[in-house]
Amino acid sequence: MAADLDQLADMGFDREKAQLALKKGGNLTGAIDWLDKNVDKSLEDLQQEDAAQAGDEANPSAVPMSMVCNDCGKKMRNMAAAQFHAEKSGHDDFSESTEEIAPLTEQEKKDKLEEMRQALREKKARQAVDDKAAEKRNDEIKRKHTKESEDAKEELRLKEQKKEAARKKQEKADDIAAKKRIREKIEADKAERKRKAEQEKAMRENPAAYDPGAPTAASGGGPSALAAAQQPAKTTATHSEARLRLQTPGGNVMKTFPTETTLFEVAHAVTAETGNETSSFTQNFPKKVWERSDFGMTLKEAGLVPSAALIVK
Repeated sequence: MAADLDQLADMGFDREKAQLALKKGGNLTGAIDWLDKNVDKSLEDLQQEDAAQAGDEANPSAVPMSMVCNDCGKKMRNMAAAQFHAEKSGHDDFSESTEEIAPLTEQEKKDKLEEMRQALREKKARQAVDDKAAEKRNDEIKRKHTKESEDAKEELRLKEQKKEAARKKQEKADDIAAKKRIREKIEADKAERKRKAEQEKAMRENPAAYDPGAPTAASGGGPSALAAAQQPAKTTATHSEARLRLQTPGGNVMKTFPTETTLFEVAHAVTAETGNETSSFTQNFPKKVWERSDFGMTLKEAGLVPSAALIVK
C-alpha cells in the first residue's frame, strides 16, 4: 500500500488525495480510476463526502422507515398509506421518518378491526338518524302539500255546493212563479167561461134584452113567430170529453178528460200515474208543442177534442 502511495505521489497526485483514492479504490488501479472521476473536486470536498459516507455506514437506522404527516402528526408505514391519508384528509405536507413502525400484534389487529367495525356501526347509526330526519321532513312536506290540496278541494266543493244551492233555489222560485201564472190563467179562464155561460143563459131566458127586434108573443107576431124565435139555431155536434193517448217514457196511457180540463190538470194526472214530472206535450200531426207556459189552455182550446195522441216529456 505504501509503494502504491509513493507511486501515485511520484505521478504528481497530492499525497493526502492519493491516500484517500487508495482507500476508495482498494488498489492502485482502483485509486487511479477514482482520481480520474473526481479530478474536478477539491481535497476538502472529497474529505467531507468521505466523512458523510462514514457516518451513514456507522448509523444504518438513518434510512427512512416510515412517513409522517406534518399537518396532523400521523405516522404511516409507506408511501401508499401516505397517499391514502392525503386523499382522505386533504393533507399534503409529508416527510420521511427513520422511525420504524412495529408490525401489529394479533391482539392489536383484533382491536384495530373492532375499532373499524365500531366506527362503521357509528357511521351507519348516524346515517340512519339522518335518513330518519330526512324522511320526517319529506313526510311533513307531503302532509302540508296534502292538506293544502284538500283545503283547496274543500273550498272548491263548498263553492260548487253554494252555486248548486243557488241554482236549485232559483229553479224552485221560477217553478213557483210559473205555477202561479198557470193557476192565475186557469182562474181567469174559468171566470171567463163562467161569464160566458151566464151570458148565454141570460140570452136564452130573455133574448129580447139582447135583441130588441126579436119576435115575441106580445108583439103580435103570433104563436108561429114566437115558436120560430124560440127554436134554437142548428149547431154542429159538440163533445163534452176528450180521449187522449199519452205516450210516456214508461209506456202508453189512455185517459179521458172533460173538454174544459186544462193541460196543467192533464200533466198533474200523468205525474200521478207515472211519477215523472211533465214539462211539455207534443203532437206529431199536426206538429205542435205545448210548453209549461201553455198549460193554462183547456183541451178544447188546444184543439185536442174529441181525441188526440200526445208525447209526454
